Formats: sequence, structure tokens, C-alpha cells
Amino acid sequence: MAQIVVYGHAAALRPRIPELSDAIHAAVVGALKLPKAKRFHRFIALEPDCFVTPADRTIDYTIIEVSMFEGRSTETKKNLIRHLFRNVASVGVSISDLEITITETPQANWGIRGVPADELHLDYPVNV
Repeated sequence: MAQIVVYGHAAALRPRIPELSDAIHAAVVGALKLPKAKRFHRFIALEPDCFVTPADRTIDYTIIEVSMFEGRSTETKKNLIRHLFRNVASVGVSISDLEITITETPQANWGIRGVPADELHLDYPVNV
């Protein structure tokens, strides 16, 4: 399981949402070995007065937050970050305008389809 939240300036983010979603999903499927059907993305398009950014970033400044079950190796998480930088750059967001965070939580801290996630049968591995 991985939930993705993407923040960006509304004028730059909105036109890119379909391509960004595809780029992000390809990175998650490739690095985390998630099934292609597991796409959970939310895009938060903010007006400039609600998205205060460093002076050295452009209107393309984008933040990607990945929330996922704990259990992936450090190399897998680094690989995900590398995939995200490469894929998102291919849709026009430079690597200097992209920041990525990964937050891991125990499966017992997630509720999915009526049960704690540690009681859920998954059809994909988490320990990759």
C-alpha cells in the first residue's frame, strides 16, 4: 500500500495531473513492486498565497509525499526516490523543483476495507 499526495501551484499542477499521476504510478509500481491496479493519488493544487515556497524555486515547485506500510529496505526507498525524480522530470518538473518525502507506518496503524491492515491479505509483497 502506498498513498501519494502531491502539492503544487495550481496553475502549474492542474494541467499536469494526468501525466504526473502516470509518472508517479510507474515509479511506485517499478520500485515498490505494487500491482498496477493499486493507484492512490491525491493532487492538492494551491494558489500562490497558500503555497509559500523558497525564493530559488519556480512555479513548478512540487512536493510529493508518499505514505506507505513499513517494511521496505533502504535501497528500495532510495530506488523509489530515484524513479520519482526521473519520471517526474520527464513531465517538465526539474529535479531542483521537486521534493519527496516518504513516511512509513506499521500496518496495524492503517484501516482498510473494514480491518486493520495487518489483518488484511495482500496480493503483493511489502518487504522488497
